Amino acid sequence: MSPILIPLLFALTFPACLVWAALSDLKSMTIPNTLSITLAIAFLPAALLLGLSPMIILQHLGIGATGLALGILAFAFRVMGGGDAKLIAATALWFHPQGAMAFLLYTALAGGALSLVLLMGRQFLQIYTPTMPKWLQTLLKPNGDIPYGLAICAGGLLAMPHSDLYPLLGF
Repeated sequence: MSPILIPLLFALTFPACLVWAALSDLKSMTIPNTLSITLAIAFLPAALLLGLSPMIILQHLGIGATGLALGILAFAFRVMGGGDAKLIAATALWFHPQGAMAFLLYTALAGGALSLVLLMGRQFLQIYTPTMPKWLQTLLKPNGDIPYGLAICAGGLLAMPHSDLYPLLGF
């Protein structure tokens, strides 16, 4: 077995969890807690197996804790859902400071694009919603929620090159 195989499996957990979150949020407007927990827990073995120093790991943990604190605040002010806040924190954990900033920037841009697409879809596709699947009807409901898990997924995947873990895998 290749010495890189086990860290690679842990590192692949990151994009897999993000895609899972996007699909779950799109279909049911929820992001399971088990998903965010899995994403957060998988960071430590990946970091250790790829040889990150304890100081760098602590830096990542601080970024994740900061993301959680900001997410809790955003949730308290009803800016985002609880699942979104937890997913942002678990995703931010995988990035160093510059990578976390790239992640947040990409997420904000993707969220803006998603919001515009949904606003246009909600305005122009209302007459077709009765014939659409239930999840799409929910998505196109006027004044409905925005499945921000899609934007978080896009932001996380786009920011992967800015992580200090993935270059260690040769990506």
